[in-house]
Amino acid sequence: MYGNFQTKNEPVILGLESSCDETAAAIVRGRSLICSEIISSATEQAKFGGVVPEIASRAHTDAVDEVTRRALSSAHMTVRDLDAVAVTYGAGLLGALLVGLSFAKTLAYSLNVPLIAVNHIRGHMAAAYLTDPEIRPPYITLLASGGHTAILHTKTELDSAVLGGTCDDAAGEAFDKVARTLGLEYPGGVNIERLARSGRPCIKFPSPLIRRDGGFAFSYSGLKTAVLNYVHNAEQRGEEINLADVACSFQHAAVDPLAEQAVRCAKKLGVRTIVAGGGVVANGYLRSQLSSLCNANNLRLILPEKKFCTDNAAMIAEEGYTQYRHGNFSSMDVNARAQIPL
Repeated sequence: MYGNFQTKNEPVILGLESSCDETAAAIVRGRSLICSEIISSATEQAKFGGVVPEIASRAHTDAVDEVTRRALSSAHMTVRDLDAVAVTYGAGLLGALLVGLSFAKTLAYSLNVPLIAVNHIRGHMAAAYLTDPEIRPPYITLLASGGHTAILHTKTELDSAVLGGTCDDAAGEAFDKVARTLGLEYPGGVNIERLARSGRPCIKFPSPLIRRDGGFAFSYSGLKTAVLNYVHNAEQRGEEINLADVACSFQHAAVDPLAEQAVRCAKKLGVRTIVAGGGVVANGYLRSQLSSLCNANNLRLILPEKKFCTDNAAMIAEEGYTQYRHGNFSSMDVNARAQIPL
């Protein structure tokens, strides 16, 4: 019979991630990362200018067993050493999620160890533990990814309040769509950053920041549209466009309010630590802005390594450990979810 688990203080947890185009496996012992492996289909997806769900699902099916074997080999372990299996159940591409979730269910059931269904967004937030395993709430969390953009007040390990979020597009989605407008290859974020290094922030694009009754929200749809209109109008007039200046100006407009509002929230709430997670946090300009503003305001900043900002299984395993400590185990009827509210 599945169940009746005996928990440990320092469990060995396998984390699995398959929400988009990365098939990943990682192993932690408590808060200590032992190994992290990724098999990516990004090169294949780039041929189509973005992620094709059917191709992603097939790639996960081919890779999930192999990436798990690689993780176990890197850790010098077998499946019998695992005390729990943590897996992303949402948010993400439904077919892709089902591949990882089905594999995790089968493995957990066969080993009679807890299955931990992890919210992908909480995984991005937990990536901070990979930099500082001793971090303790409260702190401000800046979440900036392809699907979500928000600033949160993390009060406890399990309780976070959204202070401000996006009304429409996420920051990462805007980066990808602007990259396509500029003729850059997928993934867009890294290519915009690379192009922006040779440009100047000389074009005034609208800020995504919206102030509301003393609070704030973000809207990246207008910024994305402004860049699109700028490029198309210039092309129709036959004017030469400095793409590097466009990329740099967009990057400044998209990123500056994120760093500024994270610091503003920390000061307003009297919180001395800011952490950040999500693919956009791999952006070098955002990281430098956060660092500069935190230094100027005597705030502690905890940033994951860039490789742990984009989708990975190490962050899923870390969030899995948090849920393990609180006994939040999942039943075998847990299903994948394409969307999960913050």
